[in-house]
Amino acid sequence: MAEALKHDRRSGVVPSRSPRWYSVPARVFVLTFIGTLLTFSVTLFFAIFGTVILAAMHGVHPDMRSAYRYIALPVALVAGGIIFVVALINEIRHYRQSKTLTAIERLG
Repeated sequence: MAEALKHDRRSGVVPSRSPRWYSVPARVFVLTFIGTLLTFSVTLFFAIFGTVILAAMHGVHPDMRSAYRYIALPVALVAGGIIFVVALINEIRHYRQSKTLTAIERLG
């Protein structure tokens, strides 16, 4: 293992590590979590802004529960599902590509 991580002094190239399969679910989870939170916060901001404007136009007090329940949460859940699928596809593609490139590098 230590020999594989040594770098060649003549070429100055450090051989790359073989990709690990367990990094794929970890990265997918982190990307999905951050993307869903970001979507929820941005959607909630605009939903509260719209709710306040609508309440002011009608002359009533704004009901902020509707911004959470009926707008921000469903949009964040749908976006989270989409982010999960896209991140999973991209990470699997990246893992397979890295695995192939590492094998080619070891041959050459």
